[in-house]
Amino acid sequence: MKLPFGSKNKEKKDASTEDAMTLTEHLAELRSRIIRAVLAVAIGMMGVLAFYEPVLRFLRQPYDNVCQRRPDLVSNCDFYSLGPLEGFNARLKISLYGGLILALPVVLWQIWRFVVPALHAKEKRYAIPFVFSSVVLFLLGGFFAYFTLDKGLEWLISWSGSDVQQAFQISKYVSFVGLMVAAFGIGFEFPVLLVFLQLVGVLKPRQLIEGWRVAIVVIVVIAAVITPSGDPITLILLSVPLIVFYFISILIGHLGTRNRPVDA
Repeated sequence: MKLPFGSKNKEKKDASTEDAMTLTEHLAELRSRIIRAVLAVAIGMMGVLAFYEPVLRFLRQPYDNVCQRRPDLVSNCDFYSLGPLEGFNARLKISLYGGLILALPVVLWQIWRFVVPALHAKEKRYAIPFVFSSVVLFLLGGFFAYFTLDKGLEWLISWSGSDVQQAFQISKYVSFVGLMVAAFGIGFEFPVLLVFLQLVGVLKPRQLIEGWRVAIVVIVVIAAVITPSGDPITLILLSVPLIVFYFISILIGHLGTRNRPVDA
């Protein structure tokens, strides 16, 4: 049955209006997700700000360990503020980093909920496991960075020379610790990405096994790039877990895809 000319125009107009509304709703969804994530970070920042002194003592513990273990390298373990705003900036950085960590589950959940409409039904069921594993691995990487930070600090300080007196600015030390925690935390997300790509069919476990030599080289290069200290101790401490995670992710991917057809 043919429709009149005016009806065709009306259908096209309705379709374009529907597309415009879909885009508008999509942008509104993105805005609401961003607002929720920002609010979660702000609440986390206020919580960290309320316990600033204990958090600062916790963050400086790796430096204190170096001071106690190597008094020949560091004779004065006090932090210095070289400007009227440096103390405020350090407090702001600590609260921001801490707020991001505390709000990480909410932020990852909001990202996933925004991406979910573009995924297939079989991929949506991975939401909770992947958000949970991402949070756990990021925290694991952050704690691993924290508990190995004194080794990297000791190496860096020793390479300054015996005639160099150490005097750390509080804001730069806080930034250094924050970048180290972020580098390890993000690096430890590597297996989550590999497992997800295998489960959705982008990569196959056999491909990852065949390319393990190249993968190890790439992992070491990436670890060297993302570590802010650049010292070999930190490079090794980050590279070795990532290489182990690489093979573990292949095993998980194999177990998750073993029942699929060969051509799937």
